[in-house]
Amino acid sequence: MVGKKSGRAQLREEGLARTDNNLEQTTWPVVPMINQKNYYTEFLKRDEQYLAVRYPQEEERARMVREARDKDRALAKGVSTEAAEEAGEEAGVSYSRDDPSKLIVLHVGSQNLRIGLGSDALPKAVPMVIARRWKESESEENDGEPSPKRLKLEGALPADALPEKWFGEDFADQYMAMSSELRTRMRQNKRRVLPNSKDLVTNFNRRTPPDIISEHNDMDRIDWTELPKDPSKAPDYFTGQAALRIPEHSTPRYKLFWPIRNGTFNETDYTGRIQLYHDLSKILEEAFKTQLGITRLKDLANYKCVFIIPDLYERVYVTMMLDILMRDLGLGKVSLQQESLSATFGAGYGIACVVDLGAQKSSICCVDEGLCVEESRVNLKMGGADVTDTFIKMMLYGHFPYSDMNLKRRYDFLLAEELKQKFCSMDEDSVTVKTWDFHLRASGQDTRKYTFKTYDETMLSVMGFFKPSIFDHSKKLEGRRKVVPRSVDLYDGSPNDPISQAQIAIIDIAAGKLPNGVHESSGTPAVASTPQRPGQLNPLNRLNDNETPRSSVAGSPAPEGISTPNPDRDTPMADGEQPLIFRDPVLEKTKIAEERDRTLPVVPLDQAILESATQGARGDERKMRDFLGGIMLIGGASKTPGLREFLEFRLRELRPNYGKEILVGPPPREFDPQVVIWKGGSVFGRLSPAGNDSWISKYEYDMLGSRLLNNKCMFAW
Repeated sequence: MVGKKSGRAQLREEGLARTDNNLEQTTWPVVPMINQKNYYTEFLKRDEQYLAVRYPQEEERARMVREARDKDRALAKGVSTEAAEEAGEEAGVSYSRDDPSKLIVLHVGSQNLRIGLGSDALPKAVPMVIARRWKESESEENDGEPSPKRLKLEGALPADALPEKWFGEDFADQYMAMSSELRTRMRQNKRRVLPNSKDLVTNFNRRTPPDIISEHNDMDRIDWTELPKDPSKAPDYFTGQAALRIPEHSTPRYKLFWPIRNGTFNETDYTGRIQLYHDLSKILEEAFKTQLGITRLKDLANYKCVFIIPDLYERVYVTMMLDILMRDLGLGKVSLQQESLSATFGAGYGIACVVDLGAQKSSICCVDEGLCVEESRVNLKMGGADVTDTFIKMMLYGHFPYSDMNLKRRYDFLLAEELKQKFCSMDEDSVTVKTWDFHLRASGQDTRKYTFKTYDETMLSVMGFFKPSIFDHSKKLEGRRKVVPRSVDLYDGSPNDPISQAQIAIIDIAAGKLPNGVHESSGTPAVASTPQRPGQLNPLNRLNDNETPRSSVAGSPAPEGISTPNPDRDTPMADGEQPLIFRDPVLEKTKIAEERDRTLPVVPLDQAILESATQGARGDERKMRDFLGGIMLIGGASKTPGLREFLEFRLRELRPNYGKEILVGPPPREFDPQVVIWKGGSVFGRLSPAGNDSWISKYEYDMLGSRLLNNKCMFAW
């Protein structure tokens, strides 16, 4: 009998047994299990693993290698190093990496663009405007409605006979109240006040006709922008000063577009984001060509640019402008710098409260040791353009001889700016009846010379900075967030534009939530009290507890029939208990941001300065005194005579305990207040790159985009 075979032997005989040939089942590398008790990784542990940190180091290393190679090549040819550098300079090649002629400094404003090279002493100012071919000019839109807007009067008398009623009763009442306050203050200061000054001005202006001067006798005639006779050959656009010099009734028609309004994008005149983007790009491109002589855009790859942004910026504004500079124009490197910090660089201050009065935006920020104090940033939507508009209103109210003044017309706009700069003052000595004259020059018309008188209009129009209700704010929020959306967080979709405690307080005051002049942040911020140590246990205290029995903590039961259980709940609600309501934090943040967008941040200038200094000091008395003692007034509107002294007087009235410390000063070294910010950007751009990590290169931006700003900005992005 044959013995029974095992299953393995039987499989071997049948050829079905598995043969081990010591081969792996797969060639794919097997990852061992992670030892969770001793887990370690190198991922993002070192700075070199970030492109934003690694690329500048690699670039610096490559530069050193290139310079060493060039030096060795020169020595091999028998040329000394000094001779090689001189030959390179003669050939137009700079061996210095800090060549100021390759540095562009840009400061974009609502009305003017200041642009220049790092080697320039002063920047060039270019109007921030573009004129595009359109069906009608801006003065012909809305049936030719003028600016300032006049009310339509009905009655037997012609409307031109009653300029006092053109702007409504509200404006007239405020104007008369401000005029009465000014006369009272002048009497207190022992100044002479004539009782019939207004009548003298009105009667003179009403009966004085203009003098006609023929064009060939006008020595200061204007060269208007010439257009070809064939309308089809006319350019599609003009920028800068040429756009403002286009005749009103040109063929074809041109319309002016201002891409920046009130310190941010103009969403009133634009219907699409792409058109806004292209207009900004064209204005900058033409400025590079006409002002800097850079005719080819590909040459911009060899230039660095310092772009100055507002203190309280909007993220979308910064990212869009950075995209224009890097991708559209092709600049080699860009660095972002805040306005107030640039102002301290230009003035050489270490600690200051910077007050920048621009054309349509006034910003206030405290700077301490080279950093903007984030909670002190304030952005007010008023500026020199409001002063111009109010000044013209007050002049028309007093029977201004040129009653057809319309700020929508280009030559009238330039004339109004000229009149404001010449005649407006905050000095009480100038509030007298004075006679002035000006020349009106329009394309295709003879020059007209007007003679007129003024009284208190020259001072009360600038007084609007301290009584902003006299300004016209009706159109400043039109189209808000309709073209350019709000910046939101990438992960949860909540608004993430920066905001400061000072700006929140300003918005609350403007919205009427806080009383004007008396608000929570005006005092010293509350300081958290130091927690006390718990008392030591005393055994004798327990004896006292045992001697007198304490009353029960539980309350008395409620009478029967009063409490009714809630049928929607399993257990009855306790007295005073509120039902649980789920609140979405993203929705709450969005509602708060929308409410802020609906409120125009406009408060008196002196109050805004004190709010900014209070939030910047954070209860530190020494810093508060430093900020109030270093208020620097800059910007175009700050050039008004007497404004600095008047602001100092108002601040001392509001804070008498800081009377000796408060000091409002101009920029040092007789700097023009309009160019201090630009000059500071130029100083910042010429600092050694060894300690400046804020430069964004084109390669980095192409790889990471605006995400780089988290690592590159010298402020909290």
